Amino acid sequence: MKCYLIRHAATKGNLEHRYVGRTEESVLPQELHRLRRLGESLSSVEYVFTSPSLRCRQSAEALFQDRGLFPAVEIISGFQEMDFGQFEYKNYQELNGNPEYQDYIDSGGKIAFPGGEAPKAFQMRCKNAFVSCIKKAKGQQRQSIAFVVHGGTIMAVMEAFGNPPKGYFDYQVKNGCGYLAVAEEKPILQLVHIQQIGL
Repeated sequence: MKCYLIRHAATKGNLEHRYVGRTEESVLPQELHRLRRLGESLSSVEYVFTSPSLRCRQSAEALFQDRGLFPAVEIISGFQEMDFGQFEYKNYQELNGNPEYQDYIDSGGKIAFPGGEAPKAFQMRCKNAFVSCIKKAKGQQRQSIAFVVHGGTIMAVMEAFGNPPKGYFDYQVKNGCGYLAVAEEKPILQLVHIQQIGL
């Protein structure tokens, strides 16, 4: 089964390098136009899973439904972006000098955000949601599915299932970019034949 994992198109906060977690932002109009062009190469997609966030739902619509393909789109709560707690919608310049932010940086991004979510808990949530979606798509005998989600979600899924294995931060992707992979279960679920895709 082909799996496309695509990060939503850019928002204002993304361009300002902010921690955009639970904040609801619209995708920038010019970015939606670029996504529609990418969608032209994804005509085989039969089913789409997306985060509840507005930016992901808008991106999924631009990729698929604006062109009249209308594959079913299912919102998956487990794909919600990480809760950044006190760092939410702030960028490096605004957090510079904050001792809690320095602790987070010094940990290599492994400790919980103050008042937010622990990275390991987030990664497990994304991993479990992905497994459930794969099982559902397999039960429906889908041949090609897409996930329109957040950058962190893609990183968590690819770290857990990508073969050959890589680290979490090795799978960072820009907005409107992602991966095409094949999901196999031999004997465990893994993503193989990985290719980068995007704008």
